[in-house]
Amino acid sequence: MSITITESAAQQIQKQLQKQTHAIGLRLGVKASGCSGYAYVLDYADQLEADDDVFEQFDVKIIVKQADLDKLNGIQLDFVKEGFNQAFKFNNPNVKGMCGCGESFAV
Repeated sequence: MSITITESAAQQIQKQLQKQTHAIGLRLGVKASGCSGYAYVLDYADQLEADDDVFEQFDVKIIVKQADLDKLNGIQLDFVKEGFNQAFKFNNPNVKGMCGCGESFAV
């Protein structure tokens, strides 16, 4: 199983984690949502659970529930700036389709 982040994403995550007193990493997951089936969920992780897997790169921990790994295996989390816009970008090889608005995906 593999979850990777770019250096740009790592820098942004580190900036955000510094503002959180108890966060040990970033939790990446999926939830049922939208017209295509799933949406990505990002949150701060304050502790590890028994069903968590941890992926570490650039001194940043990405924490993923084992139940979500089949939908996230091989994903690369990037942080991109385009003009005035900046956002995390999910490069997920498992995606078979996305809704028109880009908010949800199918695997």
